[in-house]
Amino acid sequence: MTVRKNQAALTADEKRAFVNAVLELKRTGVYDRYVNAHNYYLMTDSDFGDRLGHRAPSFLPWHRRFLLDFEAALQRVDRNVSLPYWDWTVDREARSSLWAADFMGGTRLGRDGQVLDGPFAYAGGRWAVTVGVDRRTYLRRGLGAGVPQLPTRADVDSVLAMPVYDAAPWNSASNGFRNHLEGWRGVNLHNRVHVWVGGHMTTAASPNDPVFWLHHAFIDKLWAEWQARNPKSGYLPAVPTPNVVDLHGTLGPWNNVTPADMWDHRRFYTFDKP
Repeated sequence: MTVRKNQAALTADEKRAFVNAVLELKRTGVYDRYVNAHNYYLMTDSDFGDRLGHRAPSFLPWHRRFLLDFEAALQRVDRNVSLPYWDWTVDREARSSLWAADFMGGTRLGRDGQVLDGPFAYAGGRWAVTVGVDRRTYLRRGLGAGVPQLPTRADVDSVLAMPVYDAAPWNSASNGFRNHLEGWRGVNLHNRVHVWVGGHMTTAASPNDPVFWLHHAFIDKLWAEWQARNPKSGYLPAVPTPNVVDLHGTLGPWNNVTPADMWDHRRFYTFDKP
């Protein structure tokens, strides 16, 4: 069974193995397929039309499957690798070890946000951005320039206390756990972290930045915590509803995956802490 660990607890060997697997997926072109897929689904999701990966109840199960697919790709490179998660309620500063040159890099940024150190710096020759919003081919970040602070544990607990998964109109105006976690309402958790990192993380092609996977692994962990706190609260909507995926609806682009299939993460992996 795969165990997902806090990135702050990874050994030097575990960090190196994760980075090397990511770089290998990039070298073979597999990595950019995930960037393209996320870019497509974010750009086509709409508050007033069909929506799958964002602004919708399926935000959480869609990303759970997306992460599972990526993790499986990593494990085809190195079967011992799993997705670590970034607890941004604890590791909250640009000087955190997450951003060190032996892991995500970003301790040194150029004037335009170019990442100048670490394995994903363009100068290293192994991380050229090919899916983007402009012609710049290097990874960019802001680290606190867009918003000054990451969400706190108190912010997280206030969202985990919400007992209803989602509600009409099932978009960015909804008042429920999913939308507050996604960040369109309230204290803003998921979206705020994207803006705090800045650069490519603020775009539809956010997986260009490998920290995307660590951020979403933590969002997934928070969903699991909410499920443990609210065992009687299920996925909503439970019945067919226009423009969104119901409990037994199909989660595109997968042909045979539903939110019900993604409800229990313990079928696939566990976390190092409850």
